[in-house]
Amino acid sequence: MLAVFHRSSLAVAGLAATERFDITAAQLSTFAVLQLLVYAGLQVPVGLILDRFGSRRVMLVGVLVLIAAQTGFALADSYGLALVARAFVGMGDAMTFVCVLRLVNTWFISRRIPLVTQLTGVLGQLGAIAAAAPMTWSLRELGWTRSYLIAASIGVVLAVALVVIIRDSPEQRIVSGAPLSLATVRRSLADSWEHPGTRLGFWTHFSTQFSATTLALLWGYPFFVQGEHRSDAEAGLLLTLLVVAVMAAGPVLGWLITHHPWHRSTLVIGIVASIAVVWTVVLVWPGTAPSWLLVLLVLVAGVGGPASMIGFDFGRSFNPASRLGAATGIINQGGFLASLVLVLGIGVVLDWRTPGASTDYSPGAFRWAMSCQYVFWALGLTQLVRYRVRARARLKADDPEAWARMSGLG
Repeated sequence: MLAVFHRSSLAVAGLAATERFDITAAQLSTFAVLQLLVYAGLQVPVGLILDRFGSRRVMLVGVLVLIAAQTGFALADSYGLALVARAFVGMGDAMTFVCVLRLVNTWFISRRIPLVTQLTGVLGQLGAIAAAAPMTWSLRELGWTRSYLIAASIGVVLAVALVVIIRDSPEQRIVSGAPLSLATVRRSLADSWEHPGTRLGFWTHFSTQFSATTLALLWGYPFFVQGEHRSDAEAGLLLTLLVVAVMAAGPVLGWLITHHPWHRSTLVIGIVASIAVVWTVVLVWPGTAPSWLLVLLVLVAGVGGPASMIGFDFGRSFNPASRLGAATGIINQGGFLASLVLVLGIGVVLDWRTPGASTDYSPGAFRWAMSCQYVFWALGLTQLVRYRVRARARLKADDPEAWARMSGLG
């Protein structure tokens, strides 16, 4: 919850940030791009460190970094200092979710892991709800500095709770893995990436997440306010509905993939296609899209959030526990790499389609900018089909009994 809150806290502050730091859309995009770049770039190193030092210690460092980063962002009075602060937000965020997934895999039996993973993601999205309408109110009533200082202070409580409560496993408070060496790192990463199941997980995460992440992280609020002429309150409500969709879809998807594991990739492909179709209707709609259509958009796009977590289930299915952290880190890069490139691309296109240095973006400019998503959908769907064929063939070759059981032929 804390990590998602800090990750999303800039979503409703985009227009305020352009005024505070006197920046363009491309510069505003850089906040989110840098944050996501650091997050994605650290996934593999954090995964390896997690395999070595365990969840408890890595998460504690992550919480402390988030506290310092949001304090710095609250006090920043220049664009450069604010960029440094958002980079450290990405660093603290990177040390959180993969650790939580490791705890789930350690504490729960195998058949419950998919559902508990989805429930974990659902609870985490409460942080995004806190970063939507409440953060909008706080920025308006309390101002920039006080709002972000209050946000930073929440981490102190969580750090104390983490130290008191969290155990790496039911048997031990702290669990350490084998010492890291260059040969061990190379072997773990190579073996994880070589398996088509890990790549299927990567492209699942890549294809499903970026649309919702881009809306929630930065461009949703400006798109609804300037591109679709909605009020601040309506934009905040739509972003809240996006999070509600994430939370509602998570348990449903967890149940489906637990009972129908063979059809996980089919479910992912259907969700990606549905998101693309609804976005197409919104972008080609003459004039301002009606409210019901925007509600449908955020609901369908929101399903992509928990759908991306199916990628972690592929990683768990096809990798041994000893390299689960590395595989999870690889997979978790996918959606955030797609999101950071898309966030930056939208900012560049908005500046290209808007004359002068104005930040008053037109609906037409937003249509051009949001159309960047089609490149990612096309690439993602192609790779999903490709690697699901390879993963199924690899499973049949390595474990014919598991293949027969999952496919319904056993």
